[in-house]
Amino acid sequence: MKKIIYILSTVAILISCKNEVIAPVNDDDGIISVTETQFSTSKMETSKPIEQDFDVTVKTSGKIDVPPQYRAKVTPFLGGYVKATQLLVGAKVTKGQALITLENTDYLDLQKDYVEVAEQINYLKSEFERQKTLFTEKITSQKNYLKAESDYRQAKGMYQGLREKLLLLHINPANVEKGIFTSQITITAPISGDVTVMNANVGMFMSPSDVILEIVDTNYLHLNLSIFEKDILNVKQGQKISFKVTEASNEVFSSTVQMVGKSIENKDRTIAVIGDLTSAIKSKLLSGMFVEAFIITTSKKGAAVPNDAIFSENNKSYVLVLEPNSKYNFKKVIVNLGEKNEKFTEILPNNNVTLKTQILTKGVFDITN
Repeated sequence: MKKIIYILSTVAILISCKNEVIAPVNDDDGIISVTETQFSTSKMETSKPIEQDFDVTVKTSGKIDVPPQYRAKVTPFLGGYVKATQLLVGAKVTKGQALITLENTDYLDLQKDYVEVAEQINYLKSEFERQKTLFTEKITSQKNYLKAESDYRQAKGMYQGLREKLLLLHINPANVEKGIFTSQITITAPISGDVTVMNANVGMFMSPSDVILEIVDTNYLHLNLSIFEKDILNVKQGQKISFKVTEASNEVFSSTVQMVGKSIENKDRTIAVIGDLTSAIKSKLLSGMFVEAFIITTSKKGAAVPNDAIFSENNKSYVLVLEPNSKYNFKKVIVNLGEKNEKFTEILPNNNVTLKTQILTKGVFDITN
């Protein structure tokens, strides 16, 4: 019986040793050693840096915006109480469409003043022409003629001013002259677009300083970036732009430099760069979104390794270099990084890493974490 127990114990120990995972060994010289089994099990691979094409970019940020002529803040010309509106944020409107109805007795006073001046102006015009004739025939004094002229011109100016006010309020002066008055006005959309802000509710008083709503025409969305002075000479019209809306998605969008500003006026010493957007991209974006972007200014070739071959410690970048005359001993080597793309990172040349250096390119995570 003791012999059977001894045999079983020995088998268990052997199985345990076979399945044991031995951690990589680090020594004081920064050498990391792995076993042949670990190297195989973790599917580690080594390779030399290879030459790759990299885009040279300018990193920047900005937002999705529209030109000023395609953004409108709607305010009342003359204040009033909100009588009716059916709009919500997100609603689409067309230029000239009724947005909101306001009511105020001040509108009636304006129409009354207009009618009074309209009635006076005919008399004052006739009196001016009569005094002009009398003055020409030297029947009346120059004083009477000048007074008649002044009264007529003053009334005419007031008439034109009141008429323009009525038109701004969308009140028809012809109806007012017929005695058809109204205490309500309708405010219409100055541009086509989407309602992005709505501040009015029925019963609220909206003064001329209040923004009732805002409209943005999203058909004219563009990329508005800010470039620092040190980079601006490298940015040209027609260059490609890649950007992300970092708070909303990891999707990478494309654009092209459409315009570059011609002066530096901001305190932060930046200049505006405008990028155009396709209709398909516009449909996924909203005005005001913050973006991070890269402007591709040129391209170059460089020694590169896969992105997974690089790891960081204490804000420094490293690769694992295979020791000479060894298959499983690696040394941590600090590297300076250049450009980067989806698969590769450029390693700037130094004495420790050349195009002939064997670097661990797969399985790095398993032995550095």
